[in-house]
Amino acid sequence: MEHLELFFKSIFIDNMVFATFLGMCSYLAVSKKVSTAVGLGAAVIFVMAITVPVNWLLDQYVLQPGALTWLGEEYAAYDLSFLSFILFIATIATMVQLVEIVVEKFSPSLYNSLGIFLPLIAVNCAILGGSLFMQSREIPSFGMALNYGVSSGIGWFLAILAIAAIREKIRYSAVPAPLRGLGITFILTGLMAIGFMSFGGMLTGDEGNKKPAQNEVQAEAEELIKEADEMVINTNNK
Repeated sequence: MEHLELFFKSIFIDNMVFATFLGMCSYLAVSKKVSTAVGLGAAVIFVMAITVPVNWLLDQYVLQPGALTWLGEEYAAYDLSFLSFILFIATIATMVQLVEIVVEKFSPSLYNSLGIFLPLIAVNCAILGGSLFMQSREIPSFGMALNYGVSSGIGWFLAILAIAAIREKIRYSAVPAPLRGLGITFILTGLMAIGFMSFGGMLTGDEGNKKPAQNEVQAEAEELIKEADEMVINTNNK
């Protein structure tokens, strides 16, 4: 249940684009065609699916205070948390280089259409944001970190795919001249963000938090009923 909740929450509620507005540069620049958006979105999913769990391992066994105890008790006092940004970005850059090599080898047309934005995934704030959110939210396990990386990538993929499909359609629409291009794209992004906010009530997490309180009220009510019954019985006996 936790995996399923994290999966849907990362895609719809905590969407990297519509909730935190991360990765907007490539989201706006590479969303003119659906085919290009699909290629970049798939690359982002791949990179996040690898970098988030790898960075989780680095955070757990290298970066956190006392994480180096597996090397020996003399290393327990070391705190390498100040290296988080450097190691996270190094991991991301390595994976991006791998993706770039694979795309250039098997799909030169996609590689040419993505242009400079493919290597710029290394500094895409959505990719780094996934690892930093993983760290700040204290994802408890490697499996949850993998889930979070994949689902966050899928959320970014859906965002750029949706805006690319809309931008292809509005080419044939009578958009006012001052709003053509990025103007109407920003408006559409804001409207889509408002739409994604409605997914906040999709999960039952809030209901789960309310159940203990409801149970307490029900228990108190049952106790009052029992006390009232006892009073009635005592009165009748007298």
